[in-house]
Amino acid sequence: MKSNELLLDSFGRIREIVAATLDGADDESLLRRPAGTGNSIAWLIWHLSRVEDAQVSSAAGLKQVWTSQEFVSRFGLPLPERDTGYGHSTGQVDAVQAPPELLLEYYEAVHGQTVEFVETLDDADLDRIVDKRWDPPVTLGVRLVSTIADCLQHAGQAAYAKGLRT
Repeated sequence: MKSNELLLDSFGRIREIVAATLDGADDESLLRRPAGTGNSIAWLIWHLSRVEDAQVSSAAGLKQVWTSQEFVSRFGLPLPERDTGYGHSTGQVDAVQAPPELLLEYYEAVHGQTVEFVETLDDADLDRIVDKRWDPPVTLGVRLVSTIADCLQHAGQAAYAKGLRT
């Protein structure tokens, strides 16, 4: 198996969890916050989509799907255009509201751009430095793996939240 095939499989697992979590979800379940203060499914899916979009597009030298495909205006959230959800207050979490179809459409568009980029990679590409602000500097391979890890955690949280009956 080539490295990019392994990465594609990993990003594909995120996609499967997102789709399964959104399948059959209604507005009430999307907005329910576990224990009253946990992150909602809508926020978790939006956030993981924004993280993948921002991280992969930056590393790939591409425009974010969020802006280039007009999702920012379609969602119409009261948040800055570049916001990805890091450090959100409880009010900001509550502000992320969208129907399951739009959440899935945005994630699918992000996933499509990710797949197109990752399919072009070979092993040597993964050693390219994409962020010199860290010590050691971050390589493309490390950035992709950290993105996968973050998104899988949030996808799992969303799937768990869907199963709760609060």
